[in-house]
Amino acid sequence: MNQEKMAVTCEVALINSQNLSKGEVELLGKAHEAAANAYAPYSGFQVGAAVRLKSGTVVLGNNQENIAYPSGLCGERVAVFAAGAQFPEEEIESIAIVSPSPLAVPDAFMPCGSCRQVLREAELRQKTPIKIYLQARDEVVMVSKSASNLLPFSFTIQNGVFK
Repeated sequence: MNQEKMAVTCEVALINSQNLSKGEVELLGKAHEAAANAYAPYSGFQVGAAVRLKSGTVVLGNNQENIAYPSGLCGERVAVFAAGAQFPEEEIESIAIVSPSPLAVPDAFMPCGSCRQVLREAELRQKTPIKIYLQARDEVVMVSKSASNLLPFSFTIQNGVFK
């Protein structure tokens, strides 16, 4: 059987936090504040997220676990959904996602597939990319230019057809 193969990659920039702008550092700081209030008694994996809207408004979210898995919600989705509920007409410019948890790999972690899909749909709705900052426990920040970069085969609707 002859098969064609396709390589799919995800490109992120690795930036030392000392080389970030003041606004980027502030957004990551807000995400760390949110992580401190995460409710994660079962996994011990705290996640904080800070969404910056085009107006400059910052909306926070953190993971909220529930003993009846999967009733909890990830920090990224809490922040994105809160932004959509409170500011439905505003575009999301960027999101910082952090985990100070000792369970996080020190230099990197990624949003789960559900969070990537939610971020991707937000991009599709607003027709502009969302810049994503990811930081675990060290000084390196991973930066993705968009959610589509992190989820190349997202679920979408094109011309009214689910794809």
